[in-house]
Amino acid sequence: MNDSILVINCGSSSLKFAILANAGQETLVEGIADRLGTDESNITFKFEGTKNTLTLEDGSHKNAVTHIKEWLNERPSIEQTLVGIGHRVVHGGETFGTSVLINQEVLDGIKECAQFAPLHNPAHAKGIEVAFELFPGLPQAAVFDTAFHQTLAPEQYLYPIPMHFYREHHFRKYGFHGTSYRYISQRLAQIVPGSDQQGVLVAHLGNGASTCAINKGQSSDTSMGITPLEGLMMGTRSGSLDPSLLSFISQAENISADAALDILNKKSGLLGVSEISNDCRTLEDAMMSGDQRAKLALDMFAARTAKHLASVATTLDSIDHLVFTGGIGENSGYLRQSICDHLKALNIRIDSNKNEQAPRGETLNIHSENSGTDVWIIPTNEELMIALDTISLIKH
Repeated sequence: MNDSILVINCGSSSLKFAILANAGQETLVEGIADRLGTDESNITFKFEGTKNTLTLEDGSHKNAVTHIKEWLNERPSIEQTLVGIGHRVVHGGETFGTSVLINQEVLDGIKECAQFAPLHNPAHAKGIEVAFELFPGLPQAAVFDTAFHQTLAPEQYLYPIPMHFYREHHFRKYGFHGTSYRYISQRLAQIVPGSDQQGVLVAHLGNGASTCAINKGQSSDTSMGITPLEGLMMGTRSGSLDPSLLSFISQAENISADAALDILNKKSGLLGVSEISNDCRTLEDAMMSGDQRAKLALDMFAARTAKHLASVATTLDSIDHLVFTGGIGENSGYLRQSICDHLKALNIRIDSNKNEQAPRGETLNIHSENSGTDVWIIPTNEELMIALDTISLIKH
């Protein structure tokens, strides 16, 4: 156990972390610092089967990482095994096509990409700077959500707008959840040898949701765009819609375009339609109690997910596998069934009993006998990918 990696996923108001050992196969500790930047911030450590939550008097990212360092100081047997730190970074633009060891040049590049991910990249940069300060001498790596999609062809990633916007400003589709898609592709290849030479559709469904077509192990299309707003309807995001709606909303509410965009990012999706919650579990409970708005929100989510799976499938020669992953994809039998019901024209069908009885956290093939495609539930593991990338970069 001499290769432990601290994995840090720094959000605008939260910081998830984990320490993975034995080539990423063993999680020693995991946790989250929540509600950063408020008076109610706290940090939770999950260690040896118990959860311990502490209040953060100073709700800064730096204080959160400081608490992780103090926790390690009290456990030298773990601290001494740390060989590096891996950071999840949402946007790498066209600058970063693979994971990299972080130096000042890389940090500057991450900050430059912040124009496309203003909620995420500045927080990542902050987390990296704090980690360098508190863990001097430890090599650190950046693993980018966008990197896996750098294999898209120009006809897929370019927008049909005047070309000078791409030449001068790099406005294009980038796609996200790439670390998850890379994991799923590799995991499926372990389960089904040869699947990395086939056509695979993946639905990564959580509060943020997207689809991806993986052709022979490489991303060939994905639903998210220059930002995570494009594509599927999500927890609070609208997903794709007529761009003119932005102007209509801004005029109707007498607000700026940025304020209208804020509505599409933070007040739309499952939350906006249901007017109850952005949480799928809450909506499924409400639907079972007869709430029609909750059912409508879930059914719209399913219809749009199916539509975007069919859309990205146009880049495949064949649809050999469909994989559901992410919090909703792994746990919502209702949405998996509903999505597949919309894909019957593609000869994708699931076994209702297997789907409904799928145990949590298990990898399972739920296709029915008359389905032309294998349908999988595979739990994703982005932390493992980050740890493995970090170890690989340090060793070379």
